[in-house]
Amino acid sequence: MKAIQSLRRAPRACARSATIFLRDVGHGLLEISHNTLALLGLAVVAVLVFGAGRAELREQVEVQALQWLQGRQEARALGAGDLLAGVAEQDAVNRATAVDPRELTREQAAVAQWISRRYRVAPEPIGRLVQEAWTIGQRARLDPTLILAIMAIESSFNPFAQSSVGAQGLMQVMTRVHDDKYEAFGGVHAAFDPVSNLRVGVQVLKDCIARAGTLYDGLRYYVGAAGLGSDGGYAGRVIGEQANLRAVADGRKLPVNAPIVAPAPTPAPVTAADESTPPGPAASPAAVPDKAGPAALPAHLAQLSLPR
Repeated sequence: MKAIQSLRRAPRACARSATIFLRDVGHGLLEISHNTLALLGLAVVAVLVFGAGRAELREQVEVQALQWLQGRQEARALGAGDLLAGVAEQDAVNRATAVDPRELTREQAAVAQWISRRYRVAPEPIGRLVQEAWTIGQRARLDPTLILAIMAIESSFNPFAQSSVGAQGLMQVMTRVHDDKYEAFGGVHAAFDPVSNLRVGVQVLKDCIARAGTLYDGLRYYVGAAGLGSDGGYAGRVIGEQANLRAVADGRKLPVNAPIVAPAPTPAPVTAADESTPPGPAASPAAVPDKAGPAALPAHLAQLSLPR
């Protein structure tokens, strides 16, 4: 009889024992979890405190977190067909050579608009170059329209132009010859930065004029024709285009297809000795010195090299 009662109680006893066991195990696991979470929290706090005192470590963590977030965003954007998400640069506009034409002075704006229409280039980058020509021209005591005229004749305002002999950029500076001047701008690749090329070109032009003594001969030095019989009309074209630009800057209405008129040579004065000399056999043109050459510019054109 007792055996039968013991058998009947056995399932209840087993269930009660299992319940107690599971409850104890659960309490133990919960206690362990609490302790583990407490230890983990303490570890996190310790790491944060340690990182707060190490600026370089904090910056590294921030960079890695930002890169991870950007990577996820780019992956989602590329999946949606947006190709620019992975190459976008918010500060790219700072590299652009451009200015709002409304920020220019009246004469600068007139010149920029005329150049833009004449050479079919955007007014914003031309406005920046015109602004820079005025600034650097004042420093160099050169008329800014002379600087702009050289850019027009040399490259038609193409900042990536290159000649057959290696002259590069807006003002076609011989980069390999004047590489020392580009050191101040980070290296010779600055020849393709419009503003840097303009500044180096103005320095080269100023040196050429100082060496030659006159504007016309300085332009012959600039184009590399100082030791040659002719510069191919280069100096005359530069001075002619400068006259056009100066007219526009002075407020005169000039059509965008206005021709480039080279200045006419001034006749050499006839002296009494020349009048008394009897006529002789005609000399060959090559033997006659060019007294009335383009270096003797009319007075109103000779003043164009001076700053306004």
